[in-house]
Amino acid sequence: MSQNLIASEGLTPDLRFKNIFSNLFKTLVLALILNIIASSSFAIIPFLFKSSDPHTNPFNGKNLTGWGYLEKQSDKTVFVSFDGREESSDSRFAGKKGILSVNPWNQEKGPHWISLWTVQEYPEDFTLSLEFRASVNADSGIYLRGKQLQCRDYLVAGPYKKLQKYKAQEWNLIEVTVKNNVARCTCNGEILEEAMQLPTSGRFGLEADRGLMEYRNIKIKSLK
Repeated sequence: MSQNLIASEGLTPDLRFKNIFSNLFKTLVLALILNIIASSSFAIIPFLFKSSDPHTNPFNGKNLTGWGYLEKQSDKTVFVSFDGREESSDSRFAGKKGILSVNPWNQEKGPHWISLWTVQEYPEDFTLSLEFRASVNADSGIYLRGKQLQCRDYLVAGPYKKLQKYKAQEWNLIEVTVKNNVARCTCNGEILEEAMQLPTSGRFGLEADRGLMEYRNIKIKSLK
């Protein structure tokens, strides 16, 4: 740049250099800030758009993280976790594509009756909702703090054979409200158990017995 042009802009060579350096510095700082925001967007966006849904879903829809078997070892019971795995060690339970499946028994892989448990316990009052689909004559169970609510192909396997709204081999809705250690349980709005007595605390679980049973949209909300 000529001295005449610098003079015409009213800037000395030193001042012109300082302005160029200042603008370059501002550009670099802005680029750095934008890069930081972009690299941390996965952490920032959930924070800004945090769900207001008060329910928790013990099943993440992808695998059996948060679930496991309770096994007796010596004189104690140990929780054996299936975190990160799509199937249990005996392939009896599988979690993927939004469905937690209870598979038919294979005598070469493990015992006939076995249950899958959450690592979490539920001592407070809570509500539970889930959907299930049972194959013909399938037999499973839902454990509420260790107490079992029968979940089956009800019209064939019982014990609730008089249900009017049960949909065979389709998705059905179970809803449970637990208050003061008493559970009220319904299927598609019809009463299964009006006042099931429960322990003061315990895990949520699913039983494997007979046939194929599928569960989805398992939601638990604390009433604390």
